[in-house]
Amino acid sequence: MRTLLAMLLVFPSALMVQERTVEPTWLHRDLSATREHATDFTTTTCRYIPLFGEGDSESRYPISVARFGQLTVASGGECQPVTYPRQEEIYFVRDGSGTLHFADQTRALAANDFTYIPPGVRHSISNTSTQPLQVILATVKIPASITLPQSPKLEVANLSELKQQTVGGHPASVLYQLMIGPHNRARDRINAAYNVVDFFMMDFAPAGTNFPHHHEIAEEVYLVLDGEGQMVAGSGMDGVQALFPAKAGNGYYFRPNCTVGFYNRNASDAKAHILALRVYVPMLKSDD
Repeated sequence: MRTLLAMLLVFPSALMVQERTVEPTWLHRDLSATREHATDFTTTTCRYIPLFGEGDSESRYPISVARFGQLTVASGGECQPVTYPRQEEIYFVRDGSGTLHFADQTRALAANDFTYIPPGVRHSISNTSTQPLQVILATVKIPASITLPQSPKLEVANLSELKQQTVGGHPASVLYQLMIGPHNRARDRINAAYNVVDFFMMDFAPAGTNFPHHHEIAEEVYLVLDGEGQMVAGSGMDGVQALFPAKAGNGYYFRPNCTVGFYNRNASDAKAHILALRVYVPMLKSDD
């Protein structure tokens, strides 16, 4: 009888704890405080710092984002070649220079270069320069229902080639550079992706904002490259806003329907640049 009474006292408490467990609608990470993670492409000279997805303590929450973080290749270093049958990748060179190996091709990489790696292509990065090479890496899952290309091509572009522009529905205090988008669209510099909606740079003027908003069928990642301000993250459907201090090196992951936005500082010298990735969530994606 005493044993039964003890069990009745314990189990309700455990159930209450489980009921209070709520999956986060957003995640925050800091590059400077994140540990390296060994994966299939890392070596002693090619190191990876995960922000979201593989290697992160809460990797189960991103749905389409398989990996988002920073790759550092030491002088004279190289990464292991990899091939992903149903994943597409994006590289953005944050600093340094190196060489991209794409199937049987090679292409030089420099600061602010970006490129798209289609599924099924063997690829890697090496660094023959005297300085470290830092690359922002994003890996995105492609649903089995999508038909993939038979003859993928290599394109490398630089941020300096892209004009800064406003985007409809957002204030003029933010200028956008549209880098990579879907293969069936002609808006971006490289139009080749399958599950990536947008990969772009945002340049915030002093006191600038992109207005808090949410995306019903997409998840999003923001990485603050420079500057500081306040990041908006929280419930999306009811418009609730929560503000969090954000500075260079801070990354934010937003689930579908999560409020997302940024407010730059209101000072004459307050410039801020944010690198953003938006990807479809397959089970929520419309048929069009």
